[in-house]
Amino acid sequence: MQGYDNVESIMQKPPTKQQSSPEIDQPPPYAALNPDTIIDAVEHFGLLCDGCLLALNSYENRVYQVGIDDQTPIIAKFYRPERWSDAMILEEHAFALELEAVEIPIVAPLEIDGRTLLEYSGFRFALFPRRGGRTPELDDDNTLLWLGRFLGRIHAAGASSPFKYRPELTIKRFGDTPRNFLLNQGWIPTHLENAFSSLSEDLLKQINNAYARCGEYQRIRLHGDCHPSNILWTDDGPHFVDLDDCQSGPAIQDLWMLLSGDRAEMSGQLSLLLEGYEQFYDFDPRELHLMQALRTLRMIHYAAWLARRWHDPAFPRAFPWFNTTNYWEQQVLNLREQAALIDEAPLMV
Repeated sequence: MQGYDNVESIMQKPPTKQQSSPEIDQPPPYAALNPDTIIDAVEHFGLLCDGCLLALNSYENRVYQVGIDDQTPIIAKFYRPERWSDAMILEEHAFALELEAVEIPIVAPLEIDGRTLLEYSGFRFALFPRRGGRTPELDDDNTLLWLGRFLGRIHAAGASSPFKYRPELTIKRFGDTPRNFLLNQGWIPTHLENAFSSLSEDLLKQINNAYARCGEYQRIRLHGDCHPSNILWTDDGPHFVDLDDCQSGPAIQDLWMLLSGDRAEMSGQLSLLLEGYEQFYDFDPRELHLMQALRTLRMIHYAAWLARRWHDPAFPRAFPWFNTTNYWEQQVLNLREQAALIDEAPLMV
């Protein structure tokens, strides 16, 4: 079973000059979420559990397969406290249900007594049908065409109305804010601090220039975290999971994470995706100027996300290499590579 709040895999060592931080000082967010609480939460809403629990691969939230007596197991997703407001979560659910209603294969939350967002013992959670599958084979032309068609349909629906509560993917939110957090909270080793500070400052200028080259683009509702592990593939095709990071932004955000390899390989993959995509929604090629800028923003944001979550015991266990000297040295090298890529001409399709 894959997906459901899956994050890409990337220690345990305290920050080098750590200052007081609300994220670090607070107690672990899931300390009170034990098997009895999970089962009681599900049974509180009328489902009889058979006692079988399986923790799924998730870190930002906690996600479990829960056995149901004489029925197919369900998925219970317990939201991280204080991350999203109720309105933001409900807007995520509404988007999923909207896509499901037009037969786009998204795993949408179940409605229990007319509600999708449930609460028990201080935890907010949602229940989902269990869907199996495997990671899509992105070296297969038909797979890329198929994914492109569904992404085009998702974006056509996403463009039909805006989010009211979900955030927008911005340079400030994914670049300036996480960069400042890493520097101000002392996560960068002393011998790399000047290099990271100057490099990231220059990168943010390059990113702003890339956005300027793109010009005005349409901000649509996106999946937001459309990497291969959030797509479950079966013989009947794909279904998409984990809209936890759905947000407003450029369409290319949901496409670039499906590309890999050298420039020629990525151009070929993107051409196939867009061949299927444009059967349902027009792609603005100016957004190709944003691809490496968005990749760079994700790298900076991802490092800060790990740092912000380090007080959660699941993170040192899952990412033991984070905050090592080797990690930060490699991060600086990777960002230097991005500095060269951002200014390259966009992919040709």
